[in-house]
Amino acid sequence: MKKIIIILAIIFIVGLILVFGINFYVKFSTKKKIISDINKIPQVDCILILGAGIDGDRPSLMLEDRLKAGIKLYDNNISQKIVMSGDHGRKEHDEVNIMKNYAMELDVPSSDIFMDHAGFSTYESMYRLKHIFGAKSVVIVSQKYHLYRSLYIARSLGLEAYGYAAEDIKYFGNTNREIREILARDKDFIKSIYKPKSTYLGETIDLTGSGDVTND
Repeated sequence: MKKIIIILAIIFIVGLILVFGINFYVKFSTKKKIISDINKIPQVDCILILGAGIDGDRPSLMLEDRLKAGIKLYDNNISQKIVMSGDHGRKEHDEVNIMKNYAMELDVPSSDIFMDHAGFSTYESMYRLKHIFGAKSVVIVSQKYHLYRSLYIARSLGLEAYGYAAEDIKYFGNTNREIREILARDKDFIKSIYKPKSTYLGETIDLTGSGDVTND
């Protein structure tokens, strides 16, 4: 029995080392790609704003902060194409149209806004950005804690990617979110090795054209 306990303890300790080691590596290897000075961000093919939930027919507070940051990049000519990537798996849950409508309220033309209706996860958003939208370079907009993983996935898929952090206030559930993110970094580290296809693919979309082709 004592030997079994020792073996289990060793397995547990090794597991913890792997979990936190991968988490550290993902953060350390991408932190220099998170740029706070907008004047130091190069021009890219598109600005990618990642979904973060909705509140009725409006973006959640966290998502609203992401949208404001992404539109700031647009207004500063980092790119004239914005990709809204989120969950539109059900008619009653439509992140991307709410995101687009918000940007249009702030005078971003509809034709400059593309919607990725099948961005069900961070990995799928990155995979589809490369393989469906054909992007080669991107500025990813999210809260800083989420950018490390997003950038790691993007880099593994061959994208030239930079991160721009939205305002990061103390949103409800921040502690739980930070804990889950450690495990998510480990999960997507493994996915980035095997590079599975996203749940949905479909026809390619030309970012040099009009975003209205993604309207539904």
